[in-house]
Amino acid sequence: MRHTPWMHSNSLYHRHRFPAEIISHCVWLYFRFALSFRDVEEMLAMRGVYVSYETVQEWCLKFGQTYANGLRRKSPRPFDQWHLDEGSSRSTVASIIYGVR
Repeated sequence: MRHTPWMHSNSLYHRHRFPAEIISHCVWLYFRFALSFRDVEEMLAMRGVYVSYETVQEWCLKFGQTYANGLRRKSPRPFDQWHLDEGSSRSTVASIIYGVR
């Protein structure tokens, strides 16, 4: 199906100049590694994508909350099961308490 100007997209990144992959990668870099907007701009310029730091800032303000909500949904919950290797923990505790090696 061919895209025509009067067709509407339900995409979050609709009507942006850059593809969604680049926008989401910028937002991910900024929030994941605590970089400055200029650092993200330089990293993308090294890969051949020329975008200003003001644009990165606008993207982070606009799409940052959506990104954070996605991370929150993927984070482990307190009720999730955490498995511990009991054999190694018992031997470590025994060596500490009883001096057994």
